[in-house]
Amino acid sequence: MRIKRAAVVTTAVLMSASLLAACGGGGSSSGGSADGIYSIYIGEPENPLVPGNTTESEGSQVLEALFTPLVTFNDEDNSVEYNGVAESVESEDNTTWTIKLKDGWTFHDGTPVTAESYTKAWSYNALSTNAFGASYFFENIEGYADLQGSDTAEPVATELSGLNVVDETTFTVKLTGPFAIFPLTLGYTAFDPLPEAFYADPDAYGARPIGNGPFKADSDFVPGQGFTVTKYDDYKGDNPAQSAGVNFKVYTELNTGYNDVQGGGLDVMLDLPEDAWATARDQFGDRYGERARPDITSLGFPTYDPRFQDPRVRKAFSMAIDRQAIATAIFTDTRTPAGSFASPVVDGYREDACGANCELNPDEANRLLDEAGFDRSQPVDLWFNAGAGHDSWMTAVGNQLRDNLGVNYALRGDLQFAQYLPLQDAKGMTGPFRSGWIMDYPSIYNFLSPLYSAAATPPAGSNYVFFNDPAFDAALAEGNNAADIDAATADYQKAEDILIDQMPATPLFYGLNQAVWSDRVSDVKIDNRGNIVLEDVVVS
Repeated sequence: MRIKRAAVVTTAVLMSASLLAACGGGGSSSGGSADGIYSIYIGEPENPLVPGNTTESEGSQVLEALFTPLVTFNDEDNSVEYNGVAESVESEDNTTWTIKLKDGWTFHDGTPVTAESYTKAWSYNALSTNAFGASYFFENIEGYADLQGSDTAEPVATELSGLNVVDETTFTVKLTGPFAIFPLTLGYTAFDPLPEAFYADPDAYGARPIGNGPFKADSDFVPGQGFTVTKYDDYKGDNPAQSAGVNFKVYTELNTGYNDVQGGGLDVMLDLPEDAWATARDQFGDRYGERARPDITSLGFPTYDPRFQDPRVRKAFSMAIDRQAIATAIFTDTRTPAGSFASPVVDGYREDACGANCELNPDEANRLLDEAGFDRSQPVDLWFNAGAGHDSWMTAVGNQLRDNLGVNYALRGDLQFAQYLPLQDAKGMTGPFRSGWIMDYPSIYNFLSPLYSAAATPPAGSNYVFFNDPAFDAALAEGNNAADIDAATADYQKAEDILIDQMPATPLFYGLNQAVWSDRVSDVKIDNRGNIVLEDVVVS
């Protein structure tokens, strides 16, 4: 999800809401704190602020301030740029890669960023006993299997054998096979470095992270409140902070945050409550911006629940949903109905890949449900996280299931984001659930493997539907072993075809980021990964 350059936010085309941004609770009435510092809305992060264990939107926005990745992405075409710490990432066979770091980068505690800062962190992230959510991102590095324990056995190693430090600023990465898109993945947070201070006290580090980014943490992050980070004067990147700092303010409700930014108690807010989707542009004028979000919102099916183990049931539910009607009636045409498991912004996206399985067809849906012997006498639970504007559209989904399939429903939308995600990890979804995913790096692979591969099964990853299909994993592996990105993409599309046949989730909508800001700040931009470019914001 990491990028450096960002375009000025435009008053553009689409509109949507906060499908992905979690949402939080109460904010304070004061705006940007001290002189030169501005405030920004976030929801409660799920975990302590460690790159390898921060896989959701709220914590990621904070880490955007504190870390600079190895590579960045061009804001227009998503190509890899070397505006981060890496000077080069090269390979002759797409299997063994040499990563050369730029000189002079330091962590906020003054210690140097070295090759070992990466190799040691990546092994720590991958080790199963640490139970980090981004562990599966390292699955194709040689030695990963040895770091995975089981219920009856400890891992046989603690370091990835495929990593080798050549010198202070150079290391090599040996993968289990060719992986043409490897440089793309290095822009994601999970691949950020860690200083030695982390290993001395991981818990303390998670509260006050020490990174290498444009801002540094001077105090602990306080759950339910947030914290303030300040400009790092020794930052080595090309894009230093233009403000003195950022006050991350934790909220539990979008409406509270929106009221605060309207009243001058909050400076920047990304993602708006549903009441503001259609009106914010006019209300804020040149203090409003929007940009298509590289995301997808789906309805996930708990494949571990006997009621949803039959693909015919999952297809029936998918065919009972009129996406366009919800987009128009609920989102006032600020959402785009989804016809693929991938986002339109990535290479490999096919506009109508899902075909009939994602089109409204009550007759066929009922035929499939009857054929599968689904018990319609029992209602289904529909899950979503609270406070993020999901109530109305999930109610509409429930109404359509009731009207088109004769299945009653019960809404389960009372958990905050930080509570909702762990319940997904624990197979706690007792019915279809709202699932949102935003791009970590620009490839169709990023919309498939992290969500549906066996290696991404929680706690190692985000396969919350607990889908497990060897043919799907094999198709992904074929893509990983392809000679170039085009060939890899073709194989990834074959993997998507398997998803469409099995439907462990059903694609629903593509979103849009909407941002508003106070008259204290300017140069507010949204990058192509859907984050505010924190270092570019100017405080008047």
